[in-house]
Amino acid sequence: MIIPRLALRNILGGRLRTWLNVLVLSFSYVAIVLFQGLYRGMDEQVSRFKIESEYGGGQYWQEGYDALDPLSIEDGHAALPPALGRLVEEGRATAVLIAQGTLYPGGRVMPVQIKGIDPGQKIVVLPAAVLAGPDADGGIPALVGERMAKSAGLKVGDTVTLRWREAGGSFNALDIGIAEIVSSPNPAIDVGQVWLALDTLRSLTRMDGQATLVILARDVAERPEALGWAFKSLDVLLSDIKAVVKSKTAGSMIFYTLLLLLAMLAIFDTQVLSIFRRRREIGMLMAMGMTRKAVIELFTLEGALHGVLAALLAALYGTPLALLFVRKGWALPKGVDNYGMALGDKLFPVYGTGLVLGTALLVLTVTTVVSYLPTRRISKLKPTDALRGRMS
Repeated sequence: MIIPRLALRNILGGRLRTWLNVLVLSFSYVAIVLFQGLYRGMDEQVSRFKIESEYGGGQYWQEGYDALDPLSIEDGHAALPPALGRLVEEGRATAVLIAQGTLYPGGRVMPVQIKGIDPGQKIVVLPAAVLAGPDADGGIPALVGERMAKSAGLKVGDTVTLRWREAGGSFNALDIGIAEIVSSPNPAIDVGQVWLALDTLRSLTRMDGQATLVILARDVAERPEALGWAFKSLDVLLSDIKAVVKSKTAGSMIFYTLLLLLAMLAIFDTQVLSIFRRRREIGMLMAMGMTRKAVIELFTLEGALHGVLAALLAALYGTPLALLFVRKGWALPKGVDNYGMALGDKLFPVYGTGLVLGTALLVLTVTTVVSYLPTRRISKLKPTDALRGRMS
């Protein structure tokens, strides 16, 4: 217990120099935890929005369909196999039919994807019930997203011409009524999308009983084999999001490294200066019987205590700051929802015990190593030389 008490007394005796080092090091603690919490929150938030509004518990894609290839939509549809048809009938899945179309708002031409979905489905968060039956004027009701409505200049109650291609290759068109405009943080169900009732779209395109994809409910564990259909798990569907978050996290490591290097440089210089100024003290300790190993432990512990004090200081001002972000969120600039990420207006960070303890362990380890490096000269120091003030 003598060495820890002596180390604490010595480091507190450093006063301003000590607390400046502690303050800089505490910035590293807080910055790493805050930014890593933001990236974790981005991952969880985007994944949750995508699952709730689009992916459900996973999807079956018709073998000719590729979500990244718009040209595959024309041929990417087929009748549901019995196994998937049973899940749809039991309400444990919902079918979606996708067709290419063109919208003519105010005389303009806008290419769109027409998506048909069951108005009674409860699988994804989408107010599809408004698509059931004719609209107020006896026409076909349609659902569009807020971004789509803004770009097309549409509002609830408007009538707009929609053109599509039938299964036989001929084109047809009619007027649809905007029954509702949905606000969703997920642009994938909004931008360039027009939603109709599934049976209506099947009838318009002459694709009776066909679908492009099937969305499973989140509590469905059954994954039946369906000939001509490929199952896409959530790991596959969310892989792009995970890759983006991973790249952002890796990029932020440069920032963390710079912060740590600045803090470690200050501690390293402090240790070198401390050993040089206290060489007579080192000689006296060794003359009184303290081994070289114990002296090295003393100076290493003094440097490591910078990390301990920095952790306490970081907790003092970093905890309220983190809790504020968790409660209020991190406001995102306007237009960020057009980047294709389902982020919403605010990003809510996620902090866990593992993140905090892992960051503390990392910084303490690096601090201890940096504190030890200058003390290696003590192992070769003679007590008589130290008492004379020499560092030979």
